[in-house]
Amino acid sequence: MYKNTYKLVIVGGGSTWTPGLLKSLCLKKNLLSLYEIVLYDIDENRQEKVGRFASVLLKEEYPGLRLICTSDKQKAYENVDLVFCQIRTGGMKMREQDEKIPLKHGCIGQETCGAGGLAYAMRSIPDMLEIIKDIREFSPKAWILNYTNPTAILSIAIQKKYPDDYRILNICDQPINMLKSYAKVVGADYRSLTPVYFGLNHFGWFTHIYDRDKIDLLPRIKKHILQHGFEPENKADRDPSWLMTYSMVKDIITLFPEYLPNTYLQYYLFPEYKVSQMNKNYTRANEVMDGREKKVFAECIRVAETGSAKGSFLAVNDTHAELIVNLAIAIMGNTKEQFVMIVQNNGCIPNLSDDAMVEINTIVGKRGAVAIPVGKISSFYKGMIEQQYAFENLVCQAFFERSSDKLVQALTLNRTVVDGFKAKAILDDLMEANQGFWPLLK
Repeated sequence: MYKNTYKLVIVGGGSTWTPGLLKSLCLKKNLLSLYEIVLYDIDENRQEKVGRFASVLLKEEYPGLRLICTSDKQKAYENVDLVFCQIRTGGMKMREQDEKIPLKHGCIGQETCGAGGLAYAMRSIPDMLEIIKDIREFSPKAWILNYTNPTAILSIAIQKKYPDDYRILNICDQPINMLKSYAKVVGADYRSLTPVYFGLNHFGWFTHIYDRDKIDLLPRIKKHILQHGFEPENKADRDPSWLMTYSMVKDIITLFPEYLPNTYLQYYLFPEYKVSQMNKNYTRANEVMDGREKKVFAECIRVAETGSAKGSFLAVNDTHAELIVNLAIAIMGNTKEQFVMIVQNNGCIPNLSDDAMVEINTIVGKRGAVAIPVGKISSFYKGMIEQQYAFENLVCQAFFERSSDKLVQALTLNRTVVDGFKAKAILDDLMEANQGFWPLLK
């Protein structure tokens, strides 16, 4: 039996995404009733700012909900029902290194793709596994909703370490972000649409997008994009790098017109072009530090000083927040709603490895995520996915075996590198930059 009211912990409580999560929880308190929410973070300075905002918002919109801000894991994890996990090991400064080191060698510098994703994963895997271990010590039956990047690689590591724990779910908001933007192209409410999606995390395709009358809108969407280009649904709120990212969907569809892509595919399909467009001295990490981070924390301070969150741009139910909260509602309420999730393949795509962690449609309820079979995929998609999955799996093998050789193999396979000399040079620089974060490698 499920309780009627729950304790929820946000791991990474000092994240700039936490205010949106809190707003979504306020809006949906009738569907997900909480008695206590805990913000847990090892960076007390960031969390203190977000916590002050949270105190004001919850007093106005969720009276009676107990708020705790802590860096004590036992206090956070005891008797918890739900955990939202959004950590960034090494912070934005290490993200900056992840992006700039590959660019120095003429390769993609990106948070989750290629060498940057490898570096981020090698820092994040030990912390993520420790978090799960601690949660299971204090709350064996808690639901853990993980959306920590790079989710593709982390989900493999988690599956290897906790193969039978169905209460750990891995999810990414990019498919729903893409759906919202695709929906806007045809003037539809994305909530009325049912997508059909397959691939790996940050590496997938929409094969259909059905409306309520079961009409596939995919052909209309493709035609519109080829004629008019493509922009994110929330264009006014996006940084310049994201506008360029979305604009390249037209290029992907022009060359590969069968399906609608996830934006991240551009890094793998056009790596040389993408490198030529990147600023080696000012990357996405700098854009975030100079923009979103400063604005969010300044607004947290302003709200705390004025004593009201009304009208604040932080008190908005963004797509990221709505997805995570809706997923929690589906689990606790056993709604059997569909979500695009990252799950073990187990025959859903018969011509891919059973152990691959694929991103596909699932039905979510009290037993977690139940995958909806996809069927066989054609040679182009199979080849792309097999190569990318081999990279992701090798990174996990390298972590568990402490093998630098397997990291060279992984980078050489990755379409953003594909050169053994470059792979070794990039890895040497990443190992030096990540001393104290990565495990010692052989």
